[in-house]
Amino acid sequence: MTPEKTEITEDTVDGYKAGSNLEKILSDGRFAVTGECGPPKSADGSVIDNKAKLLKGYVDAVNITDNQTAVVRVCSLASAVVAQQNGVEAVMQVTCRDRNRLAMQADILGASTLGIKNVLCLTGDHMSFGNHRDAKGVHDLDSINLIKMFKDMRDDKKFQCGEEMTVAPRLYIGCAENPFGDPYEIRALRLKKKILAGADFVQTQCIFNLPKFKKWMEEIRSLGLHKEIKIMAGITPIKSAGMANYMKKAVPGMDVPQEIVDRIAAQEKGAPQQAEGKKLAVEMIKELAEIEGVAGVHIMAVEWEPAVPEIVEAAGLLPRPTVA
Repeated sequence: MTPEKTEITEDTVDGYKAGSNLEKILSDGRFAVTGECGPPKSADGSVIDNKAKLLKGYVDAVNITDNQTAVVRVCSLASAVVAQQNGVEAVMQVTCRDRNRLAMQADILGASTLGIKNVLCLTGDHMSFGNHRDAKGVHDLDSINLIKMFKDMRDDKKFQCGEEMTVAPRLYIGCAENPFGDPYEIRALRLKKKILAGADFVQTQCIFNLPKFKKWMEEIRSLGLHKEIKIMAGITPIKSAGMANYMKKAVPGMDVPQEIVDRIAAQEKGAPQQAEGKKLAVEMIKELAEIEGVAGVHIMAVEWEPAVPEIVEAAGLLPRPTVA
């Protein structure tokens, strides 16, 4: 599944002039790789500079999180611009938690004028997880209606109120999905709703329970959804046994089998556990790449970005396709 080193141009994508690098690669049927950057909890612009430089050439685009875990950070719009100034295409995350429809439409227009072409629509982590627990969530729209609003802006040149605009934002619209969340039986149908709303690609929750993910993919294929949206499987390299245990016991919607925890814990603390975590991530990427309907991987190395280049190379995903 390693991409060939060939150039992709707009003319090679089924006659459709794709906008972003990520859209071109996925539309051309290449196996895509995205990463993730968390902006800093201060006005230190060098943080995104350094993370972007580290990931350049190893990922096709990088997600810029939007106050992840409800903690105040540099905004995703500014951070996305900084990432692109350092040569890495950005996927700007937008959560419904913090802004109403006026602010979200204004942000996406601003992002488009600054060259941001990918957006990921999210509900947002609850304030109880963050550092401002008395803050009030906005939730003017949910993530499905946010997708629909951005699609209407792009395709129909219309604001959410129905008023028309002269120049539409050029957007590749993404969503998130958790194949392991409860109630499990509706997860595929929930993705279908997001597709109908206008989602072009989906990034999943990090995957550790491969048999359960494969079952979800069977449901996706039975509904034909893999032909309607590009599915990027989430990967999180495990840095320590403590991290594995925490994700298993304390992170809602996470499904970490005990054998994964035991495998990491069987190694010595420190570098040996980190090496085993990277090895596991590579194994999972290779297996995910063989599943029909999986169009790429989204690697979420939480504050462990230096692991991403090693994992991408070991998984045989280099060189990344070049896009004209």
